[in-house]
Amino acid sequence: MAIKNKQQIKTGLYAAIVVFLAYTMIFGFRKSFTVATFDGLTIAGYNYKTILVICQMLGYLLAKFYGIKFISELKRTGRGKIILLLTGISWLSWLFFAITPIPYNIIFLFANGFPLGMLWGVVFSYVEGRRSTDFIGATLAVSFIFASGFVKSVGLWLSINFNLSEFWIPFYTGLVFALPLLLFVYLMEKIPPPDAEDITFRTERIPMNKADRKLFIKDFFWGLLACVTIYCFATIFRDIRDNFSAEMWKEMGFFNQPSIFAKTETPITLIVLFLIGSMVLIKNNFKALQLAHYFILIGFIFAGAFSLLFKAQMLPPIWWMTLTGLGLYMVYIPFNAVFFDRLISTFKYTSNVGFLIYIADSFGYVGSIGVLFSKEILKVKLNWVTFFYNSVIALSLMGILLTFFSLQYFKSKYKKIKVEA
Repeated sequence: MAIKNKQQIKTGLYAAIVVFLAYTMIFGFRKSFTVATFDGLTIAGYNYKTILVICQMLGYLLAKFYGIKFISELKRTGRGKIILLLTGISWLSWLFFAITPIPYNIIFLFANGFPLGMLWGVVFSYVEGRRSTDFIGATLAVSFIFASGFVKSVGLWLSINFNLSEFWIPFYTGLVFALPLLLFVYLMEKIPPPDAEDITFRTERIPMNKADRKLFIKDFFWGLLACVTIYCFATIFRDIRDNFSAEMWKEMGFFNQPSIFAKTETPITLIVLFLIGSMVLIKNNFKALQLAHYFILIGFIFAGAFSLLFKAQMLPPIWWMTLTGLGLYMVYIPFNAVFFDRLISTFKYTSNVGFLIYIADSFGYVGSIGVLFSKEILKVKLNWVTFFYNSVIALSLMGILLTFFSLQYFKSKYKKIKVEA
């Protein structure tokens, strides 16, 4: 038994490190363009950068809806080639973005977003359904907190030190991450599959057909609806902060400081990794699912409370961005790391996490795009800082209520199953 446990720990640590680094490299092809502000550029009277963000999000959005089928049916062979192909297409899109004149180059943000939108589910399929998935999944999920700041710092550093045009930043940032990505994809392919004990404790994970997907949604409809709405709020928080943090830092008086992005995201990464990763110690799947709800509740409270303090000028900008970021990622990360994995394990559904994540992600991006459209098309006259903290305060209140509903729904569902058993 001791030998088995030791091997499980070694496999878990290896998988956690490899998927963390692999997804960080993938992020290098995604968000570096957001360090540029494209000041003064407009298309048909609309802010050029906002149009870029919306086009990339539309790519993600369609990828997530398509991924509900594609990722849920994904086989366990050929995944490494899929990752390299999709990442290669996204990188090539940045080349065409740089050499194509405005406004025609905006289409390449869509071409970049669609293949990248498929990759989370492919990477997560390497690590789901294990006794150590909580820790591995948390490590993978926090990779995009760390990567978001790290990639932006790299992009801004390249821009300042090599005097790059704003249009070339994403292509050259991708160049930095290309070779490391090859290495970490190769290492991911070496991760062993779940063993017999993993399957006993966490339920077997298999591709799902259309009938499987319909049955799952029917059996958990109201709980899933609450979870998807919560996740939608979290995605709105994250995307505004992620895509327009450069504008927010500029509005708050922080100029040309490449380290500012990593400075706020690194402590968030470590705290969330510790909190979510520690759930691996909880063997009871239902208790872990309840704890995930409590993390989400605390996250909403943090995000709303610290935004209120900042609005009242009782919190400095760096603390506000860091603590609000911590709150929103305490909402966002459980869904991408442990929530759905423990949900499947609790109710013993032979299925896969990718299916559920892509349902949540698809509607999450609908919410994000809707917010950006509303601000830009309705010409809401707020700067990004004001817009962000007001949105966080309002959505946090609704999020708290929905999280309580979800917690009670799954409690009731679990008790009913226990009685029937």
